[in-house]
Amino acid sequence: MKIAYFDCFSGASGDMILGALLHTGLSLNKLEAELKKLKIGGYELSQKRVLRSGITGTKFDVHVQPVKAEKGDHQRRTLKSIAKIIDDSNLDKRVKEDSIRVFSNLAKAEAHVHNTTPDEVHFHEVGAIDSIIDIIGAVIAIHELKIEKVFFSTMRTGTGVVSCDHGNFPIPAPATVEILKGCNVIGTDIEYELTTPTGAAILTTLGENVKVCPEIALSEIGYGVGFREIAQLPNLLRVMVGETAPVYEQDEVWVVETNIDDMPGEHLGHLLEEVLNAGALDGYITPVQMKKSRPGSLISVIVEDRDVSRVEDTIFYQSTTFGIRKYRSSRKKLARQFVKVETEFGMIQVKIGMLNGKIRNVAPEYEECKKVAGERGLPLKLVYQATLEAARQSLINNDMDETTTSHKARKAGRITVKESW
Repeated sequence: MKIAYFDCFSGASGDMILGALLHTGLSLNKLEAELKKLKIGGYELSQKRVLRSGITGTKFDVHVQPVKAEKGDHQRRTLKSIAKIIDDSNLDKRVKEDSIRVFSNLAKAEAHVHNTTPDEVHFHEVGAIDSIIDIIGAVIAIHELKIEKVFFSTMRTGTGVVSCDHGNFPIPAPATVEILKGCNVIGTDIEYELTTPTGAAILTTLGENVKVCPEIALSEIGYGVGFREIAQLPNLLRVMVGETAPVYEQDEVWVVETNIDDMPGEHLGHLLEEVLNAGALDGYITPVQMKKSRPGSLISVIVEDRDVSRVEDTIFYQSTTFGIRKYRSSRKKLARQFVKVETEFGMIQVKIGMLNGKIRNVAPEYEECKKVAGERGLPLKLVYQATLEAARQSLINNDMDETTTSHKARKAGRITVKESW
């Protein structure tokens, strides 16, 4: 999985985010071409290499043409009007959706601060062309770089006062504080707006706040340059891009085994049923050639600590063995979810295996399929296949959070997934 980690040691703003991503190798020409799909004009983009405290970074700027601004490019805009600009463009569907999410979170924060509703918020700073470019440009950049997941560090904020459309506001601005609720934040005595509402909205909407950088095989590093020099620290935003190793769930289990050569097959089947009833996670039988060339069966049982004694007793009680052996074994496994899907035969549960937020496996629950097949007098394979197909359709056509299905999806009886499998 390709990830980006934003190291916000000097806060974050929209232009710093874009500067950092351009510094990793994103083409400014490609960014300009995508932004032209918005069908708004009156601006030019530029980038240049700048030193901050001896470190080279990319300074990204949006130059708004005054003549165009007089024609309404800096007009006060509502969330609805900005969403219309985005929806009417030829941008990729995912870019549109993520951009609107960022603006929506900004609107919610502003509405909370000013005691109004998101639909009634009139953006000024955010509604200006440069801020629209910063937000939508950042989304475009992340998609163009094929970054699948974004992380960001503890956020630094400054102190003092900032002048805005409503008057003088304390730093950090009230909207910034509102957006950063739930995140790790460090205040400083630097009299400067280190973190802006736009920067905070982009990172909190598209990313996950973490205390340390995730394990990553680094491929690119970029620095986005802030507006001015700061004596206390480099006014830079660092982004580290690379691949992260698959994150499996891990645990340890016991493997309990015994060899048997004097039990009929039906008794072995009963033995497996009994060890599963005793708490075993799984059990299986392997044909083996035993001493004196006798054919036999290797009974293997996977069991957790708490159930080992009960499973051992069951093996001795239900089999002809004179001894068992056991050893610890480590496991890696997919994260699992159990959800109901709507089929032509009613609601049936399926098990979903996930890795790094992606669907890797889907399996209908056997016992539920068996029950439905019996009640309706249908072949088990028909019910199983119908359930699998219903799950596949739901997974392909909808979106799901990495760890849980949404309330709306549950209510509708369908699965939603973040990415197809």
